[in-house]
Amino acid sequence: MDIGIDDKTRGKIADGLAHLLADSYTLYLKTHGFHWNVTGPMFNTLHLMFMDQYTELWNALDPIAERIRALGHPAPASYSQFVKLSSIEEEAGVPGATDMIRQLIAGQEAITRTARGIFPVVDKAGDEPTADLLTQRMQIHEKNAWMLRSLLEGGEQALPATGKRKKK
Repeated sequence: MDIGIDDKTRGKIADGLAHLLADSYTLYLKTHGFHWNVTGPMFNTLHLMFMDQYTELWNALDPIAERIRALGHPAPASYSQFVKLSSIEEEAGVPGATDMIRQLIAGQEAITRTARGIFPVVDKAGDEPTADLLTQRMQIHEKNAWMLRSLLEGGEQALPATGKRKKK
């Protein structure tokens, strides 16, 4: 393969993208599960927001995996690989709506950090296609985190266990 990026550098970039793919898939699965299981007074708002976010995440998986392949490396494609590569923890239970929001904020921010962490090697290699992909992903995840954080602002927040409100 001769695309102007040496084998070792392509391997480093592909490895970083594999982590991004694992984070994205893990957050997709978590967001979809929360969409199915959210309850409470903000049900409709959260149900729809989570659907928008998991749909966007689902649509992001192919471009990330295909970029890994274009760099000449196999894309991870199993749950066991994703668990090893992801910086996002799975959620086995059904947390309250406020905790769901907090976990999704953390996930959106984790993906942003993962993408940002790949940039030094991508920039040094002059890998503009990967840089473009990373820039798009960071923009989306920073916006999603902001929108989710906005749900927790305003001086009140729902308690996950009871659904009651308390002042900060």
